[in-house]
Amino acid sequence: MKAVGQVRKRGPLSRTAIAELLDTSRASVTSIVGNLMEMNVLTEVGHGKSDGGRRPRLLDINAGLGFIAGVDIGATSVDLALADFRGEILERRSDVADVRTAPDQLLNTINDMVSEMLNQHGADDSHLLGIGMGVPGPVHFPTGVLIRPPLMPAWEGFPIKDFLRDRFPNARPVVDNDVNIMALGEASVGGGVGLDNFFYIKIGTGIGCGIIVDGEIYRGSDGCAGDVGHICVDYNGPICHCGNAGCLEFMAAGPAMAEKARLAAKNGEGKLLAKALKDKDGQLTSVDVGEAAAAGDQAANKIIEESGRMIGGVLAGLVNFYNPKAIFIGGGVSNIGHQFLSTIRQATLRRATALSTRSLQIDYSKLGSDAGVHGAIWLAIENTFALA
Repeated sequence: MKAVGQVRKRGPLSRTAIAELLDTSRASVTSIVGNLMEMNVLTEVGHGKSDGGRRPRLLDINAGLGFIAGVDIGATSVDLALADFRGEILERRSDVADVRTAPDQLLNTINDMVSEMLNQHGADDSHLLGIGMGVPGPVHFPTGVLIRPPLMPAWEGFPIKDFLRDRFPNARPVVDNDVNIMALGEASVGGGVGLDNFFYIKIGTGIGCGIIVDGEIYRGSDGCAGDVGHICVDYNGPICHCGNAGCLEFMAAGPAMAEKARLAAKNGEGKLLAKALKDKDGQLTSVDVGEAAAAGDQAANKIIEESGRMIGGVLAGLVNFYNPKAIFIGGGVSNIGHQFLSTIRQATLRRATALSTRSLQIDYSKLGSDAGVHGAIWLAIENTFALA
């Protein structure tokens, strides 16, 4: 970890502490810190405790260096935040969005919203120094280009970073898959603070996994690590949109739960589901399933338990392989209630080995729907200082 990264992660540090963390000489750190202070990246913020001699001067990130924008693009909405360089959110915005539209159209809307937030804080586009963006599709991380994104085909190969730089010339843009930024948000300010190894599972329209290894996002050799939604849970199951049979997300994610609920209602298997189907003009969501289950609808309970068991079975295999300290569950389907979490937890613990689950924590995300925008901010901060 570089000097700025250590200060960002641990808070104010002395030069000696930085040298020890980087396993380098005090003279080298003094030179590095001097350059960073000239650039106004680091600033002295007071004195630390004495170890017998003079009290050391502490260094922290200069929050007033400029602004950071965090952008979390979902299938139907976009969340934005403007933050300082310590990651403190200054302003939030949200708007409806349709990722099936042309990328320049949505990105122009996002750019305008970021400019408006900057203006609200007495700044202009030149004061934005970093942009972190999460998108619901597979990303080639070095270039920030989407590769065959199923939800947003018009975005394939689109140069998102270049488009953002045209509007914000002093900003360093970085783009990643949405579940990766959620995992980073959880690691930075959520339930994963202090944990070096954990999973973040997003369950919504699809199912994905952000993987934290030694405190960092693990993306794999091509940037597609964590695509657990396409692990097969039934070789004789229905054909997924990826072309394979019985994929986890096609059988257990939000749309699958909604479709099972619709069929159950039509077949007279759930009175509360049938009422919801009638009240909502033939359209149901996973949230409707959760509400029906909470009110005692047995068909809804069965649907939730089936999805939870399939997801838990896949997680058990991942736990046996990786042995994480925790699993955090987020995404839209995580809003359907405790029964869903309980079923996932039971299936995971039952099928994974005793040693791998001895201290395993399985819980909903502490940040909930805010995980993405927090992660986008920290993604931008980390990459803005990547060379420092």
